[in-house]
Amino acid sequence: MTLSQVSTPLTKDQAYALVDAVMARDDVAVTASAHEDAETGEWVFEATCIEEPDLEVFNQLAREVLGGDVTFGVEAIDPEVNWVAKSLEGLKPVIAGGFYVHGSHDADAIPGGVTAIRIDAAQAFGTGHHETTAGCLEAIDNALKRRRFRSMLDVGTGTGVLAIALAKRTHLPVIASDIDPIAVTTTAENARDNGVGRFVIAIEATGLEHRQIAAGAPYDLIAANILAGPLVALAPAMRKAAGKGATIILSGILNHQAPRVVSAYARQSMVLKHKIIKKEWSTLVLERV
Repeated sequence: MTLSQVSTPLTKDQAYALVDAVMARDDVAVTASAHEDAETGEWVFEATCIEEPDLEVFNQLAREVLGGDVTFGVEAIDPEVNWVAKSLEGLKPVIAGGFYVHGSHDADAIPGGVTAIRIDAAQAFGTGHHETTAGCLEAIDNALKRRRFRSMLDVGTGTGVLAIALAKRTHLPVIASDIDPIAVTTTAENARDNGVGRFVIAIEATGLEHRQIAAGAPYDLIAANILAGPLVALAPAMRKAAGKGATIILSGILNHQAPRVVSAYARQSMVLKHKIIKKEWSTLVLERV
């Protein structure tokens, strides 16, 4: 598979607006993101495409959203480089919601009073360092303090960090699903490394479409740290999978996208109970009524 990265410097608002426009379509890029360059302070739009990107489509979206032409750069992505691992080199451990997410090199420095989760740099997303994952861990910690859960589902599990967190705290089975087979393998390996391999059930699934997910319903806790667009699309399926009174934790949502997600879930009888904001990202805690 040949991958290319399309990028251009923009203002913060412009970059996020273009991300929304690209991710609203399923024929432009597999991912899109906006971030601030730590050295220059400049905001950058980036999109990853399979094969050669269609720059005319990017230019058309830029004209529609930004009101003018933009110069996009294109760079081939080396498939031999694990870019996630490379980007995580040197990152320090993170404490979120009483969970301590760390790499192997920090295993000897775990403080007391935390639930340690060892997640090394991998080919799947979700190490605990990103604000969305940290928000979910905080929401999980809060939820587990309020009640006991018996049937749990982690949608879009990535490295399995949320499923592992739930399994470590509850010592109960957690289904962890992802559309990416690499993520499924990574989750199973990480669960074993963290001593909860028998509790975390890693499966490959598109959304909630899997017989094992259907068999485990209704769930009293569902976590999904993906993107706003897919979360909105999954709302009807989430309603079907969630039992009455269930807690639903959603993230991967930019702050300005949160109202759209809240509205989509409210229409499916899942109402907002709490919101956790970390920088530009929102984590939503809903209840199925």
